[in-house]
Amino acid sequence: MTKNKIIIGRTDRADFPKLEIQGIDIKIDTGAYTSSIHCKDIEEIDGVLFATLLDEEHEQYHGKRLSFEEYKITSVRSSNGSVDLRYEVQGNIRIFKKLYKISLTLNNREKMKYPVLIGRKFLSSKFIVDPELQDISYLQSQNEN
Repeated sequence: MTKNKIIIGRTDRADFPKLEIQGIDIKIDTGAYTSSIHCKDIEEIDGVLFATLLDEEHEQYHGKRLSFEEYKITSVRSSNGSVDLRYEVQGNIRIFKKLYKISLTLNNREKMKYPVLIGRKFLSSKFIVDPELQDISYLQSQNEN
C-alpha cells in the first residue's frame, strides 16, 4: 500500500541529531536490510560501546568518541554473501523535516562512496524509492530557506 508514503531518491542528505551529524550524504539501498554508518575504533569497555563516527577525510568528522550504553550485536549478510557480526545502535534521523527512530549498524565504510547506507528496515512503510531521483529532502529544505 502506497498511501502516505514519501518518495525518496537513490541518494539524499540527512541529519542524525543524537550522533551530532548534520547534512550527511546517504545512499538508499533497497537491497540492504539494515542501515549502516561509517565509523572506526569500535570497542566495548565494561558494557559500554565506544566508537568514532566517520574519519578525518570526511567533512562531517568531528572526532568525538561517542558512547552507547544500549546496543546489540547483529548478523549482517553482505552483498558477497558473507555474514559479519556488527554492533547495532539506536539513533534518530531527520529527513523531509521529520525526525524518525533508526537502527544503525556500525561498520567501516571508508572504501564506500557514501558514509551512510539506509536499508529496507527503515524505509518500509514510510518511503517509496524512485531510483531516477536524488537529494529530494535536501533540495526541498534548500528551496524553503
